[in-house]
Amino acid sequence: MATILLSAAGAALGAGFGGTVLGLSGAVIGRAIGATIGRAIDQKVLGGGSEAVDVGRIERFRVMGASEGSAIPQVWGRVRVSGQVIWASRFLDNVTRSGGGKGTPKRPATTSHAYTVSLAVALCEGPITRVGRVWADGNEVAPDKLNLRVYPGDLAQLPDPKIEAVEGTGNAPSYRGTAYVVIEDLDLSAYGNRVPQFSFEVLRQAQGATAEQFPGLAKVVPGVCLIPGTGEYALATTPVHYAIGPGVNRSANVNSTSGKTDFASSLEQLTEELPNAGGVSLVVSWFGNDLRCGSCAVAPKVEQKLHDGVGMPWQVSGLRRAAALEVPDQGAERGGQGGDVLSVPADGATGR
Repeated sequence: MATILLSAAGAALGAGFGGTVLGLSGAVIGRAIGATIGRAIDQKVLGGGSEAVDVGRIERFRVMGASEGSAIPQVWGRVRVSGQVIWASRFLDNVTRSGGGKGTPKRPATTSHAYTVSLAVALCEGPITRVGRVWADGNEVAPDKLNLRVYPGDLAQLPDPKIEAVEGTGNAPSYRGTAYVVIEDLDLSAYGNRVPQFSFEVLRQAQGATAEQFPGLAKVVPGVCLIPGTGEYALATTPVHYAIGPGVNRSANVNSTSGKTDFASSLEQLTEELPNAGGVSLVVSWFGNDLRCGSCAVAPKVEQKLHDGVGMPWQVSGLRRAAALEVPDQGAERGGQGGDVLSVPADGATGR
């Protein structure tokens, strides 16, 4: 708009002066000058002349505790520890540029910075059984999404390949006797471009000669009875959800940040904490309608009849959800609860 207005104004002003310069009339010269000034104003207003924008660039990083000479803690059982950073790589700046270029109006050139870092965190004296849950700034995160590697702290563990790749072959320590984790290429954008405060759930059995002489339950339990607390799909091995409405789904058997089914998570913890367990008895909960054993009828029931599991409709021996009875709600008549036990090997346990 400014180009058109100033071009006309310049032509009128140049015509008033009259005369010619190099064969060009005053009106032509005035129109050219006005158009040049107007174009500059238009570009400034419409963004073509905006300065480049820098997004996400920071000047200083703060890494969580890495105190030299800190004691290596000893833990037993199930403990939540924060650990100490024992190694960290340089921060990798991933630059993405957009905007600019030709055309009218031109978008401002934008440079976005995304940072990643790799670090190793010492947890405690090893060896440990496993690392369970992981928290970042107090919020639980899925270990599988962190590119996390766990070193139990035995006397045979080797250097981490990422540390060895950065420091050079033969220059990376093995940290034998110390349990630690390595998080490779941690994306910091979700944490405000800084390293979050991590804490880890560590499981460690009793150590020493006395523990070998009197082995704990983890070494002597031959099998367990797996009793689901509640849920129609508690024993399903694949994720199932309810379609509540358009774009509204509710998970039926995935209730942890791992993204795995509750049954799969339970078996994974079982194999790690009770390595000598060779069998699992699955208890499928049914329900009774009378407290008197002689008058009680035991049958499977459902929690609700409005929504069925997507991909795995509920059924028991041909009985489907629409024909099944509902579990009594709060305030309704309450009956006893029975159980149907099915024994299967631990490596092939399935059911719902």
